[in-house]
Amino acid sequence: MPGGPFLFALFGLMFLFVLIQVGALQVAFHKLGLDPQAGMTLLFVSLMGSLVNVPLFRIEAEEPAEPPPEPFRGLLKHRQVPFEGFTTVAVNLGGCLLPVTFAAYLVLNAGASLENYLLAVGLVSTVAYVASRPIPGLGIGMPVLVAPLAAAGFGLLLDPAHSAALAYVGGTIGVLIGADLLRLKDVRKMGSPVASIGGAGTFDGIFITGIIAVLLA
Repeated sequence: MPGGPFLFALFGLMFLFVLIQVGALQVAFHKLGLDPQAGMTLLFVSLMGSLVNVPLFRIEAEEPAEPPPEPFRGLLKHRQVPFEGFTTVAVNLGGCLLPVTFAAYLVLNAGASLENYLLAVGLVSTVAYVASRPIPGLGIGMPVLVAPLAAAGFGLLLDPAHSAALAYVGGTIGVLIGADLLRLKDVRKMGSPVASIGGAGTFDGIFITGIIAVLLA
């Protein structure tokens, strides 16, 4: 529907306000070693970036046999535009590029070993791949709490002292690999005009997965 991304952004702002009131975001930022100002800057930039999809390439795709169900909240989203036999694969700025950048920062500065980061990402990627599924006409869907619970659990098991950083990196990168990148092969059969890696962005995709994982770790 017209203005859909802006409605997601508006919902995101409302969601942010509620979380700020209960102090959840401050707890997550503290666990990740961020002061409140830096954390809010990261969230604001991610929210604005969730409105931006950067096209990468276009592939031939099959039209779905049945109309897509409504509504749907998944990790690969499409704009409400007519399907013309092609799917444009894009990357979302707020839901993919910014979380990946912050994850890289944590890997370099948070103190956990590289081996544990790689293991966390691999484990969450496996869980995300198994739990996700293609939705014809729409994209890739996955229950919202599966990845955060897995990322937090693996982080605590691998290194309790650095569980927050491991949970964020494992949650964000693991979902991107398992539920987005490894599922790109399914895009041709879904009849989606646009498949956005990172989804609608901050509040129903990769970024919120990382935040929830940190709170649980």
